[in-house]
Amino acid sequence: MISVHTSPLAQPGTGDAGGLNVYVVESARELASRGVEVEIFTRRTAADLPDVVELFPGVTVRHVDAGPYEGLAKEDLPGQLCAFAAGMMREIARVPAGHYDVAHSHYWLSGQVGWLVAERWQVPLVHTMHTMARVKNRQLAADDVPEPPGREIGEAQVVDIADRLIANTGQEAGELVEYYDADPGKVVVVPPGVDLELFTPGDRAAARSQVGLREDAVVLLFVGRIQPLKAPDVLVRAAAQLLERRPELRERLVVAVLGGASGRGLAAPDSLLRLGEQLGVSDVLHLAPPVSRAQLAQWYRAADVVTVPSYTESFGLVAVEAQASGAVVLAAQVGGLPTAVGDAGVLVDGHDPQVWADELLAVLDDPARAQDLRVRARRHAEGFGWASTVDHLLEVYGDAVAERASLTDRTTDEPLEVAR
Repeated sequence: MISVHTSPLAQPGTGDAGGLNVYVVESARELASRGVEVEIFTRRTAADLPDVVELFPGVTVRHVDAGPYEGLAKEDLPGQLCAFAAGMMREIARVPAGHYDVAHSHYWLSGQVGWLVAERWQVPLVHTMHTMARVKNRQLAADDVPEPPGREIGEAQVVDIADRLIANTGQEAGELVEYYDADPGKVVVVPPGVDLELFTPGDRAAARSQVGLREDAVVLLFVGRIQPLKAPDVLVRAAAQLLERRPELRERLVVAVLGGASGRGLAAPDSLLRLGEQLGVSDVLHLAPPVSRAQLAQWYRAADVVTVPSYTESFGLVAVEAQASGAVVLAAQVGGLPTAVGDAGVLVDGHDPQVWADELLAVLDDPARAQDLRVRARRHAEGFGWASTVDHLLEVYGDAVAERASLTDRTTDEPLEVAR
């Protein structure tokens, strides 16, 4: 696997680490449990990181030097792709021919490197976009900045060269065809998964005690990176609307935001705090850095509503994790979120804070409906285990390998044409 811009060792929810990191880690873990050896190549981001780290038995992380270890933004990484590719080529030289069967790249930067190494290894390139510039640029927040043309060009090249393209949902598959002219025969829908043993329903009172909340709190939760694309401001604005209508809730309301500034959000890392002050709700805001996966499950259990107000999501792992934990999910009706949430949560059309406040109150004021959603949430999430994801990935890998072998055999069997 190739993950240039973010390491599987990084904490999801801050910097450039998010659902992609979870996908790489969990799919690699499940592949290894099936006897598949996985090597993950990523950029070294600190001088003290060892060359090789065993993430799990059968899963190895290999660090490649490409540019300064720290202070290099994702937008600057295209200039380091040559260095990263060269580092990978040196790693490749240490193993015999045929050691690798498939290259699976994640995000367009990795796809550019995967293009080179797949040709060098003579193996199929399987690519997962995770996000796409042409999709993001059509659904920008008002204060967000469009993705540059260079990224669009790079993505189109990867789409053209890849042997298989993994789409998280049917909608994403359609977007690959519509916006990037992908060959429909190369696009395969493989939904991401969720750790169904870690994210489980549990006692709400115990969870609240564990994360430091009072038992009678009204808890609205956002989990993710703090950037315009993820739209945590929608929750803060909706909370202000809610308190205008129900001022008696102020004493118990907790608007919890777990995540760190990322991407465009780095330009104003205190933006949510300042927004809370402007709207007069800073007293109910609980801003905290990302937490461990086990602690995150407790937060999901503690929440009255988990909100996912993003402007676009290729899938929405937070939504499925929350549902697996028995939470009520309120999500924007965009991208892959309708698939992730299904009919076991509430989908909101648009990002109007008044509408979000309406939907929040509709759940908070109807305990029977909320309980029904919690029960259906877990049932829905059980359809997205990582075992199912990897079942499909292994099929994709096998088909790509077989097709590559078939093409090679046909090329070998064809008589040579001699120029005269």
